[in-house]
Amino acid sequence: MPVKVLVCDSIEDKGIEKLRRARFKVNVKPSISCEELAEAISEYDVVVVRSRTKVTRNVIEQGKRLKVIARAGSGLDNIDLKAAEERGITVLNTPEVVADSVAELTIGLMLVVSRSIALADSSMKAGQWLKKDLEGSLLKGKTLGLIGLGNIGAKVAAIAKALGMKILISKRTAPSPETLRLLEAEFVPLKQLLRQSDAVSIHVPLTGQTAEMIGAEELNLMKDGAVLVNTARGGIINEDALLASLKSCKLSGAALDVYEVEPPRNLELLRMPNVVCTPHIGAQTREAQKTASILLAEKIIRFFKEHSG
Repeated sequence: MPVKVLVCDSIEDKGIEKLRRARFKVNVKPSISCEELAEAISEYDVVVVRSRTKVTRNVIEQGKRLKVIARAGSGLDNIDLKAAEERGITVLNTPEVVADSVAELTIGLMLVVSRSIALADSSMKAGQWLKKDLEGSLLKGKTLGLIGLGNIGAKVAAIAKALGMKILISKRTAPSPETLRLLEAEFVPLKQLLRQSDAVSIHVPLTGQTAEMIGAEELNLMKDGAVLVNTARGGIINEDALLASLKSCKLSGAALDVYEVEPPRNLELLRMPNVVCTPHIGAQTREAQKTASILLAEKIIRFFKEHSG
């Protein structure tokens, strides 16, 4: 019997074509609901998702033939990993191909906030000339605190170093001395990072340990006038605490690509004049999406070659 693949979210055609050339039977349903997925999953060996589709325990338990859950991207918080592990289902993803795209957006958002680019653009289109009101600040010479240093965080650090920023890193395990030397970075505890950084950027996955790791206490530790950037996952920051910090001008600004609920419902936060927001587009570049679909297809094909009897 051919391997049957259900693609639940929109991915680039190149990966789908590669699977079909390998004689996999691929069914593409990019708008399938969670309920429809639970009903259909029993027919498939592989389910392919991005961030929209939630692969819940119920879905996994209905997947009688399911052998692989494949995520075109990096984050796995939309997949019940414990349920997959209990069933012996392999989870594949492509964190290596989205790092450049997310890192560039992260630096871009920092620049937009530090130079008030969004306000400058909107005011110009409204016929205003706010030249005297839009004095920004340089990134050069400032301290960037990175919470996490995976594929994306390392790329952000490299770009920030090229911009002349000082790099502080906080993570569960210390980076290698060689990594710290190359980035000219310092490994510090989280509280020290928060106190000393002019900008803080989050690069950890959303887990039970990282959920709301940045709340009122952590925000109060940050420098007055600091900037917070999140292109990782929304649930890592307590949005109510962030809103209060921005209202009080404790932080000078925030840049968000991810939210506790997507699409976000907390419009008060998004409408703050010192908040720049984008609709979870970190990995949304032509290059990243094409490469992710091809690489994911290759990983799926390799899995079944290695497990074919």
